[in-house]
Amino acid sequence: MKLPRIWLITDGKAGDLAQCEGVACALGGDYEIKTVSPRIPFSWFLPHGPIDPRESSRNPNSPLKPPLPDIAIASGRRAVAYLRHLKSASNGAVFTVCLKDPRTGTAAADFIWVPEHDALRGENVLVTPTSPHRFSARYLKDIRATADPRIDNLPAQRIAVLVGGNSRHHQYTTADFKRLIRGLEEVSDNGGASLMITTSRRTPRPLLTFLEKLVVNGTHFLWDGTGENPLGQFLAKADAIIVTADSTNMIGEAAVSGRPIHVFHPNGGHKKIDRFLATLRELGILHPFPRPLITTTYDPIDATPLIAAEIERRYTAHMSANVT
Repeated sequence: MKLPRIWLITDGKAGDLAQCEGVACALGGDYEIKTVSPRIPFSWFLPHGPIDPRESSRNPNSPLKPPLPDIAIASGRRAVAYLRHLKSASNGAVFTVCLKDPRTGTAAADFIWVPEHDALRGENVLVTPTSPHRFSARYLKDIRATADPRIDNLPAQRIAVLVGGNSRHHQYTTADFKRLIRGLEEVSDNGGASLMITTSRRTPRPLLTFLEKLVVNGTHFLWDGTGENPLGQFLAKADAIIVTADSTNMIGEAAVSGRPIHVFHPNGGHKKIDRFLATLRELGILHPFPRPLITTTYDPIDATPLIAAEIERRYTAHMSANVT
């Protein structure tokens, strides 16, 4: 069977696109990124309402213009309605996949993946503890042997530090900035570790300033956005990982490393995130930060190949049903 043509549909959010790309790469088919930008008032009513007519597949200027894909993978509230549109426009031929709870029930797509801390369940729903992403245990093994002077010149012990930022459920305070920096200084000054730090677009500027000052005073590396993204190198070559609790995506990526993950909690939180963190704590993967670092390893956790395998199985059944 030839490899399917795959569309990845998001509104451009980096976290949503990373999940879609991870699954598409695991499936092995060619994929195209389709970014939707519904106008007001259509965006107000998504995911329940209709798509922006400007982006209909019948519009020659639409990002969804034919030829339509074999598989459409969407993530994010605004993208869900576009799966319904493609299913209708193709008379059911397009196999639709939704990553995360679509908020419209199990009929939103042919196949739905949700993390364990979400409540949605159904015959077409796969549940895993962590999220899909672009990394894999095999990829990290390969990249571990790949030279990167930015990382390789750092003295051991190397600690990856993955910093998120303000979100709907977390808002960093000045006290949070100082508590995180004090913890990192303790790891660096007293523990003798070198820090490999990456931030996100959500990282508050005052916190970034603190981090920039920290790396000046020691043997550390802070990625400033230039050059190749070193996150894969960080995960592959870290002895331990520190992650902020506001990003379940980053924690899921870190879990594929098999290295202990130490979680920093900024101000705020949400019961769904708490359930997610509790699951990984019970598995012995997560530990609190600031606290002394733990170096015990575990079998890597990677939901991506499981999700891809289930999509492949269901897509094959879908194709057989359409032929008959």
